[in-house]
Amino acid sequence: MATRKVRALAVAFLVFGIRGAAHGADHFGIGRPATEAEIAAWNIDIDRDGRKLPPGSGSVAHGRAVFEAQCASCHGSGGEGGTGERLAGGLGTLASAKPVKTVGSFWPYAPTLFDYIRRAMPMNAPQSLSDDDVYAVSGYVLHLNGLAPEDAVFDARSLSAVQMPNRDGFVSDPRPDVKP
Repeated sequence: MATRKVRALAVAFLVFGIRGAAHGADHFGIGRPATEAEIAAWNIDIDRDGRKLPPGSGSVAHGRAVFEAQCASCHGSGGEGGTGERLAGGLGTLASAKPVKTVGSFWPYAPTLFDYIRRAMPMNAPQSLSDDDVYAVSGYVLHLNGLAPEDAVFDARSLSAVQMPNRDGFVSDPRPDVKP
C-alpha cells in the first residue's frame, strides 16, 4: 500500500513538476486565460436578459421536429425524461418534499435556456445545432411547459420577453465582486 502512495507521489511530481508542486494551488504553470474569440465561440456571455443573443428565429413547430430528431431519445418525446433530465412539468413542486426541477418549474430565465442548449446539446454533438434550431428547440421546450403557444416564433427579443414562473425564486448574489 505504501508503495502505491510513493508511486502516486512520484507521478504527481513528474506531471506537475517540482516547481509547480512547490507553488501549490497558486501557480501550476499550465493553461492560459481564454481569448475573447474563444469565449464568444462558446457564447458564455449570453446573460439572463438576452443581451448578445445571436440573430435568427425558430418556430415551436420546427422545434418539435428538431426535438424529436435530436433530443427525444434522452429527454422523452414530451420532455418527461428518460436517460436525460426531465424538461417539462413540476410547476408548483419546488416547495414540496419532492421538488421536480424542470425548465418550467425551476429555470429562471429563457435566454439562459438558449445558451445552455446551444453550448451543450445534443449531448453527443454539442454546438451542432444552428441558431435557428436552438431558438426553435427553446420555444418547443417552453411550449411543453405551457409557456408558449404552439404557433409561437422565437427570436432574441421574444425569447427575452418570456417571464419564467420561477424568475423571482432566486436571490441576488451579495458578494461585492459579483455584478448582476
